[in-house]
Amino acid sequence: MKVLITGGAGFIGSHVVRLFVNKYPNYTIVNLDKLTYAGNLANLKDIENKPNYTFVKGDIVDADFINKLFQEHQFNAVIHLAAESHVDRSITNPLEFVYTNVIGTVNLLNAAKTLYKADPSKFTKFYHVSTDEVYGSLGDTGMFTETTAYDPHSPYSASKASSDHFVRAYHDTYKLPCVISNCSNNYGPYHFPEKLIPLCINNIKNNKPLPIYGKGENVRDWLFVEDHARAIDVIFHNAALGSTYNIGGHNEWTNIDVIRLLCDMMDDKLGRPKGTNQQLITFVTDRAGHDLRYAIDSTKLQKDLGWKPSLQFEEGLSKTVDWYLQNEEWLTNVTSGEYANYYEKQYQN
Repeated sequence: MKVLITGGAGFIGSHVVRLFVNKYPNYTIVNLDKLTYAGNLANLKDIENKPNYTFVKGDIVDADFINKLFQEHQFNAVIHLAAESHVDRSITNPLEFVYTNVIGTVNLLNAAKTLYKADPSKFTKFYHVSTDEVYGSLGDTGMFTETTAYDPHSPYSASKASSDHFVRAYHDTYKLPCVISNCSNNYGPYHFPEKLIPLCINNIKNNKPLPIYGKGENVRDWLFVEDHARAIDVIFHNAALGSTYNIGGHNEWTNIDVIRLLCDMMDDKLGRPKGTNQQLITFVTDRAGHDLRYAIDSTKLQKDLGWKPSLQFEEGLSKTVDWYLQNEEWLTNVTSGEYANYYEKQYQN
């Protein structure tokens, strides 16, 4: 089987690529990534020379490039993770999110449709990886299920909701074999430090302020990224075509409680007096369209396919902090942009 994984140099994508390359040596894994600020091939140095792994630099917004790539490789399946995903950036530049998340997804669907129409027995699955943010915001109670109505509140979540609709439309209209998953907030190694947890780990390490939106009361359901990769593996191989699965960690935390836990944990790991790092917490003006609470009900995934998260949040967060403290060179390079310059020179095509 030849599988295209888009966005495979990003945070979640690199964990999925690593899992598939190592677990399925009989598969050929092609990693397509544009290598934007969040795409980092240093995330995959441990598998970059594996015989069943190939990297291709390219942009899913370029329809001609995508069509040629699909014709050249004759993929049997696609796992689509490539996306612009930072809410703040979507508020500043919504069109960039429309191009990548909507038009890029449709370009991939069109190329997959061409292969599927040519030989339905050879193209077996288009797996679209999405987010819980498409569902909007919850109150104090309740959880998102696979039947929750879409109610996106930011340009990012609106662009992902649109891409989900296109995937379902291609399944219904063209019978393209598709599945979708919507996941809660991920954390873990290789996370680009613009997101809450890696940003605060880096700032604590460097004694910089920890910016928290509003009063830090926003609630998120946190999932360790390797558990997400395992869920993607299970869904890819076992989900019924046309199905949707929610992936969640059953770990609801307010942002301020996450950061307080992180501060105390890093006091201990850095040998600082208890309470030192909490003094870095700084509350800033809340962002526009900031959803109050997300909570994912992953009962369907657990019952149908037997997946469940392997780590509780405290254990996963400790492992994440240890990784960042042990990989200072990666963190220094990614915050300085040196990695982008290095890999850009190697992949000029």
